[in-house]
Order: sequence, then C-alpha cells, then structure tokens
Amino acid sequence: MNEQDVLLVITNVPNLAAAERIATALVEEGAAACVNVLAECMSMYRWHGKIERTSEVPLLIKTTRAAYPRLESSLRSLHPYELPEIIALPVSAGLPEYLNWVVQETQVRKQT
Repeated sequence: MNEQDVLLVITNVPNLAAAERIATALVEEGAAACVNVLAECMSMYRWHGKIERTSEVPLLIKTTRAAYPRLESSLRSLHPYELPEIIALPVSAGLPEYLNWVVQETQVRKQT
C-alpha cells in the first residue's frame, strides 16, 4: 500500500437525510472506510442555462483506487441528482496507520 492507493471523494447532496442515507450505505457495503457529513453550505452553479443557488450538504468520502469503481456505482445509484458531482482526489501523504486502515476497510470481504 502506498499513499496513492487512497482517494478522497467529494460529492454534495441536497439535504442531511440524503447525506446520512448515502454515507451509511457506502460504509456498510465497504465502498468507503469513512464518510464525513459536513455542515450545509450554499452552492451556486449554472444548470440548463440558468444560475442556480441552493443549499447542499458536502460529503468527504475516504476510499481506495481499488474500491473506487464500487463506490462510484453505488453513489450514482443512491444519489438523487440527475448529474451528481463525484470528484476523486489522490491522497499524496497521510498518517500511514490511517491510510492502512482505509485500505483494510475497503477491501472486498469474503462471505462466510
């Protein structure tokens, strides 16, 4: 494992209920080791030719390159937006024990 194996994935959802539902599902299925549900913020963006202003709840999701395809698939199916923001950033450095924990928590577990 090296630092480049760990990713920080960012998305925004419309409300706390959606944030909690998505965060719980991603951690339960092992697609994410941890999801931080942040405080509501205001987002401004252009959508279908109009400037939109809305409240959103940001999620910071810790996963790995190996688990990313599972995470993206789940996030796309759980996300209420037509075109969800899903941005993955490589982690260039971090506490080795924490990064190892992220890797361990996102490994596919064998059913017994």
